Amino acid sequence: MSSCIKLEVQTDDQTPQKWCISLHEDVLKRLLSQHGGPITMHKVFGEGSLFSPLLFGKFFDPSDAFPLWDFDSDTLLYNLRNSGKTTVDWFHTDQAYVLKAPLPGVGKTNIQIHVEKGKIMEISGQVKQQREGKAKDWRSCNWWLYGYVRRLELPEDADCRKIEAFLTNGVVLEIRIPRNPLYFGTLEMKIQQPKISE
Repeated sequence: MSSCIKLEVQTDDQTPQKWCISLHEDVLKRLLSQHGGPITMHKVFGEGSLFSPLLFGKFFDPSDAFPLWDFDSDTLLYNLRNSGKTTVDWFHTDQAYVLKAPLPGVGKTNIQIHVEKGKIMEISGQVKQQREGKAKDWRSCNWWLYGYVRRLELPEDADCRKIEAFLTNGVVLEIRIPRNPLYFGTLEMKIQQPKISE
């Protein structure tokens, strides 16, 4: 029997300088070579994971916003899907943009979803506590030691006020981003609107 819980999508995260330190390829290689702990870095950042910098075929820092819906998932994930390394999927219908991804090793209570200024959706979470230090926010230092993130550019017609997120069996994340039906009408009006000459 499957269980499905609705997650809160927050729009009030105004933390300055978060994700200010990039995750580089050499750092990722070191992380993936380490072992230990109930939540291994390999599960969180390994090839095929939503949070992997290698998800899109070549290295891409997951703290940089990626325009996911500009690409066809079958094309972008072709090699990973053929080798059975990922089941991450995204698509769009006339009504909504949808992202589905398994979250192995992340933990059901750890997921946070923020929408930044209506333009960037951020899926993140902390996997271990940061030691006391100068940085007050785990995201503003070497965040990959403490958590994970995937930042995505929202399409222009996305209605960020109505985004819904669900977690099924504590493992599969589904995010539904409604399309604003007024967007195309407004865009059409702007194109057709005659210029007023003075």
